[in-house]
Amino acid sequence: MIKLILQRLALAFLTLATVCVLVFGVTEALPGDVCTAFLGRDAQGTRLENCRQQRNLDQPALQRFATWSAGVFQGDLGTSLKRDKPINDLVANRMRNTAALGLGAALIGIPMAILLGVLAALRRDRTPDMVISGGSIFAMTIPEFVTATLLIYIFAIQLQWFPAITTVRHSAPLSELIPNIILPMVTLALVMMAHILRMVRSSMIDVMASDFVQMARLKGVPYWRIVFIHALPSAMLPAINIIALTIAWLLGGVVIIEQVFNYPGIGTLMIRAIYDRDLPLVQAIALILAAVYVLCNLLADLASLALNPRLRSAR
Repeated sequence: MIKLILQRLALAFLTLATVCVLVFGVTEALPGDVCTAFLGRDAQGTRLENCRQQRNLDQPALQRFATWSAGVFQGDLGTSLKRDKPINDLVANRMRNTAALGLGAALIGIPMAILLGVLAALRRDRTPDMVISGGSIFAMTIPEFVTATLLIYIFAIQLQWFPAITTVRHSAPLSELIPNIILPMVTLALVMMAHILRMVRSSMIDVMASDFVQMARLKGVPYWRIVFIHALPSAMLPAINIIALTIAWLLGGVVIIEQVFNYPGIGTLMIRAIYDRDLPLVQAIALILAAVYVLCNLLADLASLALNPRLRSAR
């Protein structure tokens, strides 16, 4: 067990180190830099050279990578070239806002997906199953921005229950963000529910047909006790990784949703950083999202080790 945990931790660290190299290499390969974006038509001659010297862009790429990566592993993400501010300060509130959005969507979407998945499995090939499965396939095939647009039209324009876009500043307290977070949160919850629901349904069908469930029925164990105490924990094992990947997607794939709702999160900041050619800020955000993705996978692996008795007993 301990050996497996150490292997997972080592793999996570190696993945993050690889991500650092890839993120820096990809952003370096992009044409132009913050100086060419900032100076525009005047990006030439002495002005361009002075701009690059002030921002250390004239240094060799390997030297800049060494400096950047050393700072990253010390918790220093560097300085925004466009905004001339520490990146840690720029992303703090934005990451809080995105985390609040993702957490709210997860708290709604995951329990609903599990319950609907169990219901669909228990009523397999009946009306509830066909309705739930059809709705999940429909939700999986529709792009997020279409779902967001429909929700805006219904709840913001027609019913006028919630604002269509976010107008509060990114540093506003969460209490001011709550009215603006409902529609993007529901949009994300609907999208994530579809993937988790399908996995829970499939796993639950397999578990309910297993020998130990049939034996429990023969022994007279109450049906709902079999479902929720015995079958559901076993069915959740293969769904854990899907849930972890979905949560990682919530934090890393909300760029479109944040743009549609003008939500002041990390995705909106990344779009603006790309537009400004603020490569250190782009690198930092990409690394943060990659770290979240790796962390979610690591937690899923550890949860699987903890819940699977065969892995717990492995030496």
